[in-house]
Amino acid sequence: MRASVGDRLLVHGRTVGQHDRIAEVIEVLGPEGSPPFRVRFEDGHETVMSPGPDCVIRPHEPA
Repeated sequence: MRASVGDRLLVHGRTVGQHDRIAEVIEVLGPEGSPPFRVRFEDGHETVMSPGPDCVIRPHEPA
């Protein structure tokens, strides 16, 4: 999985009733776009994560 700053990370809910979450990649910490990524969720929470199979990268679309 490769990402760039500005890409969106869609994290699917893992249990019934848990909603999908969207985070923006704000820093790529691995070599050549690979994980881990520093991300910021919609509620402002920031964390470092290595996405698993429940995640999808959505490329940044320029405005």
